[in-house]
Amino acid sequence: MRIWREQNRMFVDIHGLRVQEAERRLLDLIASCDRQTTDIVVIHGFRQGQALQEMVRALHAPRLDRVRPDYFNEGQTILTLKKIRR
Repeated sequence: MRIWREQNRMFVDIHGLRVQEAERRLLDLIASCDRQTTDIVVIHGFRQGQALQEMVRALHAPRLDRVRPDYFNEGQTILTLKKIRR
């Protein structure tokens, strides 16, 4: 799993992971995000099957506000995080 940041957005590439492993890692990542992270762009691909895509789009976590497809790239899903208040 490759992770990088661009300003307040985090990018996560889960290509090659099994569904259960990818889900566990994504849920851990979501729970550990800092206040500045507003979105996580999950790169899952779509040409080799939709198992990862379906898992990402069905994710449920306390910090998740919204899960939506990236309409410009079928191989990505955007997770919007709830704002953390102090």
